[in-house]
Amino acid sequence: MATSKKDMEKNLEGFTFRKYEDGDHQWGSMHDKIFVADTSHKCPTYIHQTPPCQGSCPSGEDIRGWLNIVRGIEKPTGDMSWQEYAFRRSTNANPFPSVMGRVCPAPCQDGCNRNEVEDFVGINSIEQFIGDSALENKLKFTAGKDTGKKVAIIGGGPAGLAAAYQLRRMGHGATIFDDHKELGGMMMYGIPGYRTPRDVLHGEMNRIIDMGVETRMNTRVGTDVKLEDIEKEFDAVLFAIGAQAGRGLPIPGADAVNCISGVSFLAAFNEGRLQAVSGKVVVVGGGDTSIDVASVARRIGNITAKNENERAEHIILGQTAHDAATVAKKSGAEVMLISRQPIEKMNAAQHEIDDALREGVEIQGSLNPVEVIMGADGRATALRVAKMDYSNGKGEVIEGSEFDIPAELIVSAIGQSGNLEGFESFGNDRGLIDADSHFQVPNKPGYFVCGDIVRPHLLTTVIGQASVAADSIDHYFKNEATGKRPKVDVHHFNLLDKLRETGHEPAQFDPEGDPSVRAIDRGRRGTSEEGKAVGGYAVHNYDDRSGSQIIKAKDLFLGHFSFEERNKRVENVPSSEEVLGHFEERVEGLTEEQAQAEAGRCMSCGMCFECDNCVIYCPQDAVHKTPKNESTMGRYVYTDYNRCIGCHICAEVCPTGYIQMGLGE
Repeated sequence: MATSKKDMEKNLEGFTFRKYEDGDHQWGSMHDKIFVADTSHKCPTYIHQTPPCQGSCPSGEDIRGWLNIVRGIEKPTGDMSWQEYAFRRSTNANPFPSVMGRVCPAPCQDGCNRNEVEDFVGINSIEQFIGDSALENKLKFTAGKDTGKKVAIIGGGPAGLAAAYQLRRMGHGATIFDDHKELGGMMMYGIPGYRTPRDVLHGEMNRIIDMGVETRMNTRVGTDVKLEDIEKEFDAVLFAIGAQAGRGLPIPGADAVNCISGVSFLAAFNEGRLQAVSGKVVVVGGGDTSIDVASVARRIGNITAKNENERAEHIILGQTAHDAATVAKKSGAEVMLISRQPIEKMNAAQHEIDDALREGVEIQGSLNPVEVIMGADGRATALRVAKMDYSNGKGEVIEGSEFDIPAELIVSAIGQSGNLEGFESFGNDRGLIDADSHFQVPNKPGYFVCGDIVRPHLLTTVIGQASVAADSIDHYFKNEATGKRPKVDVHHFNLLDKLRETGHEPAQFDPEGDPSVRAIDRGRRGTSEEGKAVGGYAVHNYDDRSGSQIIKAKDLFLGHFSFEERNKRVENVPSSEEVLGHFEERVEGLTEEQAQAEAGRCMSCGMCFECDNCVIYCPQDAVHKTPKNESTMGRYVYTDYNRCIGCHICAEVCPTGYIQMGLGE
């Protein structure tokens, strides 16, 4: 659902904001440029575009929308609090604001246009505030009117839960099948509790279940229940099984018993089975999973294994359990993380890398695993690696640079695949399931798929896929063609919905004999002598391009924004001396005042944020505020085209790029 940062930066390399070029230091004749009018025949129109934060959010959240709510620009109707209103807007796309505010690597912040001023808006921190506030106030979700249709969702991780949420909002029945004791998938079994506190995770999952979602736990479709039986009971099937089978190192010796996957390592820890490691741990990866493995290993610490059964690999494989007396004597663990990429090019979020280094993890980049060295007993004793050179842009192994890294446990965190036992015919040659652009299983009517089983990626990505899959299922039930999805495929602000919400919906237009037909020019609403609503037939010169355009920094008036330091969350990252046994949450949320102040740094790219520049600077008094009783978000000003001379000043001083010159082309 997201537009990559690379695509958004096309033709912007080396861009530095300059309102004027060299030589543009003289205004010239004010009479010619303003008072005699412009010869371009263009006048202002109001263009709604998608901001890059939202365009780069794989969940497709209306980020600008809920930031404007938090800062107080867009206000709720009735007696709803702004905190709840922001929560409702946020969860249109993503039902896990509290979790995602903590763990999402925030591609939205990379795309934020505020980076061109001083620093990005702390979107994650505000999302966490919204989510925590909703949990504190016990806010609930509401299911839609029952349609009588039922969907079997295979997998209770973030993708399956997000799909169940969207389907219940539509009124469709949802039953989740999961082969674990608890719901949550990788949120529960892959991410450590000090990053996703379990009370927060359960709170957000239970809110979805309380919508009327049925669960069948400890049930594996394909073995415990046949897929054919699922087909008979349900109207559609959605695969959301995740990719919880880790990939081993593709090198000789990687089948040694003490070479295990990062997924297995984290699952054993999160299930409470793995309480210590024994000896040096070498983690191979470079993404967030590898960072989690290394950080967990540092926290659980090291024990001296007196017998074979106490070694970590046997605990992880479920063959034995740790002895409490032995674990009580643990000390700091020696942990190294290696990556084929240089450290600065690793896929993990930079702050996660920085935290791991602070916690005492040794990280080395540009190393290529070559072979697992095994001892006489068949256990791995070292990992042989070779150095890599990236001076030519592409990684090349340096001949003769091999050396051995001693290791008691080697953890591979280089990728994942799915477990398709019982429905192998749906799999592809990568151990995943193919999907079309609507997340339908090709050539399998009634079958849909989303999440890591399509392509392992971020939690926010699978949540976005779940929204599309649920929408496709809804079309399938209605026998409707899915059609082409928008170029910018996110949850957009909808002005018509906002007008309906605030009681300003445009009237039905009947031009025959209507004396107030000119009211269309301003979208003004009135009442006839008979008490019938007249006028207000259209939204005044509003052009919604949000489904096709992402607004770039060069289209804003960045000079409007002064330097404002980011309101940062306090992070309790332990030092290498403190890390052993440190399982407290690392992130402290913002206060209400901090959250509102940080939201105030948002530049509302592509949407009016009511700064009044266009009203103040118009030399012809042609731009006016919409009367308060007719005004709402997205309809704050209008232009009197009988007075407008096309001088372009309003567009020049519009900070958000909402005003563009047109109406003549």
